Amino acid sequence: MDKRHFTLLTDLYELTMMQGYHEIKDANRTVVFDAFYRVNPHGNGFAIAAGLDQVIEYVKGLTFNEEDIEYLRSTHIFNDAFVDSLRDFRFTGDIYAIPEGSVVFPREPLVKVIAPIMQAQLMETAILNIINHQSLIATKTARIVHAAQGDGIMEFGLRRAQGPDAGTYGARAAMIGGCVGTSNVLTGQLFDVPVKGTHAHSWIMSFPDELTAFRNYAKMYPNACILLVDTYDTLESGVPNAIQVFREMREQGIPLKGYGIRLDSGDLAYLSKKARKMLDAAGFPDAIISASNDLDEYLINSLKMQGAAITSWGVGTNLITSKDCPSFGGVYKLAGVRDDETGEWMPKIKLSENTEKVTNPGNKTVQRIYDKFTGKIVADLICFADETFPDTEPLTLFDPQETWKKTRLAPGTYTTREMLVPVFKNGECIYESPKVMDIREYCKREQETLWDESRRLVNPQEVHVDLSKKLWECKRDLLAEFHKE
Repeated sequence: MDKRHFTLLTDLYELTMMQGYHEIKDANRTVVFDAFYRVNPHGNGFAIAAGLDQVIEYVKGLTFNEEDIEYLRSTHIFNDAFVDSLRDFRFTGDIYAIPEGSVVFPREPLVKVIAPIMQAQLMETAILNIINHQSLIATKTARIVHAAQGDGIMEFGLRRAQGPDAGTYGARAAMIGGCVGTSNVLTGQLFDVPVKGTHAHSWIMSFPDELTAFRNYAKMYPNACILLVDTYDTLESGVPNAIQVFREMREQGIPLKGYGIRLDSGDLAYLSKKARKMLDAAGFPDAIISASNDLDEYLINSLKMQGAAITSWGVGTNLITSKDCPSFGGVYKLAGVRDDETGEWMPKIKLSENTEKVTNPGNKTVQRIYDKFTGKIVADLICFADETFPDTEPLTLFDPQETWKKTRLAPGTYTTREMLVPVFKNGECIYESPKVMDIREYCKREQETLWDESRRLVNPQEVHVDLSKKLWECKRDLLAEFHKE
């Protein structure tokens, strides 16, 4: 799966523009593109960056083989000179990115590509496809994990995902977002993450009776004996039979580890509380009660408020498809062209009648500003790549739209961190992606830098994303130049 050739995973117009640059002898002009998004998904207060490792794999394999070349020739859209030139195509530029698992906000570059324009143009579609999907699922997962208030979330969505890739890489993103495990065995193999699961109703139904089915399962998996109790009658049959099996295991001297029941239907709050009382009365107070059944962050939050006795949650469809918000909305925009003679950047801006669609010009980076005493994020500052902000000097932040809204930070009260890190330099990868479980732990720490008000599920407090004074003035001047008579 991870060895496939993805060079033609692109929109046709990327290639038609490449041919245009080739024809006018402009293919080697160096440009900078930013990949960013405009609105947080799910009405959330932030997003989680994910997918960088797959972008790296894509860029490393970015070559046109003979099959690609002959296919493009057969379309009769491209001339022979352009098609033949693709045999020598390689990525030779630089890429900077915000590490996976980072909390990110609208309008700031998640990935920055500095390369000859033909190369940078081709990469647009694939970068957006990868980053948009995994960042969406990681963000959805973070919401669900937050709603669970420390309970484990298991990703169970493969059968409902939009195809094998969405299921496999979506599960990877879900692990980054905070899941404790996935049912997807291929994801477990590819990314060395925990795989978890129990059994289906068909297991119960394939035996003469429920108790026999439970006994056979417990015999095979004594150290992970989670029994599905709602096949026939949860409280009259399922839970009593599970208790009977747990008693037999104890009598046989089998240590009861990671054992319990799973609920997959009915009133989960009512059934879990009743089941908890039955298990406790029978002497199994540490038995796990897990639940599934079309869960999402809102239902989990509601069940927690109702006192549901559930401590482990299996979430499928609503997580892996991000059902309430099916797209991330990331875009990839040209921000600057480098003068070949001087080496100076000529900033470029896209205008729009929609304010949020006006882009930020130039070769930029993102400085994250933290409160020095709490470690919480004060704001993100988009600035030119060569700007510095020593924390020994005062710093004034202002809203890019309503500029009278200002925050002044005194020396010694804040710290800064540059979020974009180098990934490729002169076409060579210089970044080593962490393991998924390490990214997961980093993501957890990242979310702890947010104020609680920015993590709530409904109407979260916005984290400010400001522009440096120098960048704001550049943007203002470009706007004024365009509109001058």
